Amino acid sequence: MDPLKKKCHEKSAPLRTENKALLKEHGDKKVDEVVLRQVFGGARGIKMMVWEPSQLDPIEGIRFRGYSIPELKEKLPKTPGSKEPRPEGLFWLMLVGEVPTEEEVNWITGEWMRRSNVPEHTFRALDALPTDAHPMTQFSTAIVSMQTESIFSRRYSEGMSKEEYWDATYEDTMNLISRLPRVAAYIYRRTYHNGSHIAPDTKLDWAGNFAHMLGIKNEDFKSLMRLYLTIHADHEGGNASAHTTHLVGSTLSDPYYSLAGGMNALAGPLHGLANQEVIKWIFKMVDVLGTRKPSHEQVADYIQSTLNAGQVIPGYGHAVLRKPDPRFIAQKEFAEEYIKDDEIVNIVWMLFEIVPEILKGLGKVKNPWPNVDAHSGALLVHYGLTEYSFYTVLFGVSRALGVLAAQCWARALGFPLERPKSVTSQWVKSFLAEQE
Repeated sequence: MDPLKKKCHEKSAPLRTENKALLKEHGDKKVDEVVLRQVFGGARGIKMMVWEPSQLDPIEGIRFRGYSIPELKEKLPKTPGSKEPRPEGLFWLMLVGEVPTEEEVNWITGEWMRRSNVPEHTFRALDALPTDAHPMTQFSTAIVSMQTESIFSRRYSEGMSKEEYWDATYEDTMNLISRLPRVAAYIYRRTYHNGSHIAPDTKLDWAGNFAHMLGIKNEDFKSLMRLYLTIHADHEGGNASAHTTHLVGSTLSDPYYSLAGGMNALAGPLHGLANQEVIKWIFKMVDVLGTRKPSHEQVADYIQSTLNAGQVIPGYGHAVLRKPDPRFIAQKEFAEEYIKDDEIVNIVWMLFEIVPEILKGLGKVKNPWPNVDAHSGALLVHYGLTEYSFYTVLFGVSRALGVLAAQCWARALGFPLERPKSVTSQWVKSFLAEQE
């Protein structure tokens, strides 16, 4: 048993026993109230699942196993010459709740490189799609095509015991995460660079190798990818991609099927697709105003015209957060160090000064602050990754870390099939009549 799997088992087995005893004694205690608005409103805010890797606080933002993003930037091991944390270290933390040593992170890097061979039929499946197919269509297709390699599926059909589910899920998780950068880079190069592919560099870390295979020859871009893939990795279990992965996995679908479902949720414009909407909106504003150095007055007028047209300001607002997203702040700090003179970045910062005040003035916006999507596109454009429709694939490669770590824990703790109760509109009317 490899060291990470061994540690995961040592952590999860006692907790599973503890949870059983806890539910036996306290299982009937009420933890939340559900109101009719939540029944109709997408179960917003209802506490109804356990998610181990991270938790989202409306004020403090995301914490991964109790650590904030600034703490992760300080504590997680880094690649020599880079100031940004390696995503491998965050995966270790999310899986076992411990900040890894440099040696442990190097082990994951080597292990993921060892497991990273993508089946040839996955490339053939991608090549069968039109090159103008949306990158997320290609990404989801590639993930499902690799399901033929699922260890969980094979061992389940052979009759493995429930106590082994977590083990097979761990193996699929490690294999799948290791292959995602290769798949994503293949999609990028076939879609935007005439199929001119770049072989992996086995000397690089997971994120650095991804940047290399994308074809952007800049060491700072490798650092950006390390930061990007770390801060997008998880956002507790209630967001659409995480919840979908969890829901599909609760049926005992293997990690390939589960992640593909989560990625299809991520592709929606109310979720992961929003990151490309932000930069498109900024460039449309630049075109309308005729300058990349607009005044505060010009930007404020354009914001107001967007609102007057019944549209939202992309990149602003969040379902949970009530303060500026710490992930936005982390990207802003990166830009302040590396590319503070970039014109589009400066527009992003100007929006940060102007948009919240305008939204506050409307009197009905709960969160006028920027979310993670408000900044990421400007950083990617600066380094030459200008193909907006690919941005959600980057998000997906990162998000796989959190949702698959959570699936390992769901299997280790023996979570059941998720099956909420639905009601009809007529039931609601009858219920209200009874109340009156």
